[in-house]
Amino acid sequence: MFSIPVLIVIAIIVLYLLNSIKILREYERGVIFRLGRALPQPKGPGIILVFRPLDQMVRVSLRQEVMEVPPQDVITRDNVTIKVNAVITMRVLDPGKAVIEVSNYVYQTSQFAQTTLRSVLGEVELDGLLSHRDALNQRIQTIIDQRTEPWGVKVVSVEVKQVDLPDTMLRAMARQAEAEREKRSKIINAEGEFMAAQKLVEAANLLAEQPVTLQLKYLQTLTDIGVEKNTTIVFPLPMELISLLGHGIGSKTPPPETK
Repeated sequence: MFSIPVLIVIAIIVLYLLNSIKILREYERGVIFRLGRALPQPKGPGIILVFRPLDQMVRVSLRQEVMEVPPQDVITRDNVTIKVNAVITMRVLDPGKAVIEVSNYVYQTSQFAQTTLRSVLGEVELDGLLSHRDALNQRIQTIIDQRTEPWGVKVVSVEVKQVDLPDTMLRAMARQAEAEREKRSKIINAEGEFMAAQKLVEAANLLAEQPVTLQLKYLQTLTDIGVEKNTTIVFPLPMELISLLGHGIGSKTPPPETK
């Protein structure tokens, strides 16, 4: 049988080994510092051994992280003051660099994102910011990714979330949109009148070639009026009929007496 001191030593060793067992999830990696020096490769996932106090472990998540950039005051190229915020999606590709190269890669990425957002959006005009947002997002993402690549951090995407405009600018844009719509309505009305005039000219030419069609049009008009059950019907007389009646009356008038 073992003596009590030996049992105590065995129990301490067993407890130490149990305490040295660490379990890392599938999306986690452990950067091990042994006597202050980082091991070449991070450990995990699964079961690993961390022998304290010789070893120290820093857990790093490989999942994508979403970070919101606080609202930034930006002066555009055409001197319009706006407030812009954005959303950044990033992930760690190299856990060793993310732990060793920077003290807090999330905070540092956020600071670079704020400065890049102000500098890039300050180079464009307000209309370009509102109409070419996808291109600006890609440009901001490329600049931030170039700065975070030495840390082992990949910026997946950058999206300008919201653009807050001054009230005076909103009213000016509303007036501009209203004037633009009024301009379009006038153009559409003018085009409609032009097309109607063309059709009238074509109809007049057709009626001039076949005068009988005008009489048929009169009869059709009378039919439409009769359906409405009106008490008064205005019937337009053709000019040819009036001229014939004028000639008939003129022929029956007795010649003047001669003295």
